[in-house]
Amino acid sequence: MTAPGSPPLAARPAPAEDIDRRERQLTAISRRVTSEEAAALATCFGPDDCYGVAWTLVHLIETAPHPVPPWEHPGPEAGDRAEVLRGRWGGGPPAA
Repeated sequence: MTAPGSPPLAARPAPAEDIDRRERQLTAISRRVTSEEAAALATCFGPDDCYGVAWTLVHLIETAPHPVPPWEHPGPEAGDRAEVLRGRWGGGPPAA
């Protein structure tokens, strides 16, 4: 798995090779990730959807069993993906 220590997904504009590399990394991860892996993957979100790669990340995280550990909200530029994770996957930002 490549998530721990991986930089966040690139923001627009980003070089095509960076986008392709991250897409390949995510699609190489075996489906049905553990809750711990899902929480680690959730730290890889960048400030925007990274040309759709963020949705690949969302769908990978969704393969984790429930419940999942708390995850950091990706921020105001996250769009719908944060709500999708919260609605489908549960969890959310840790309580302050």
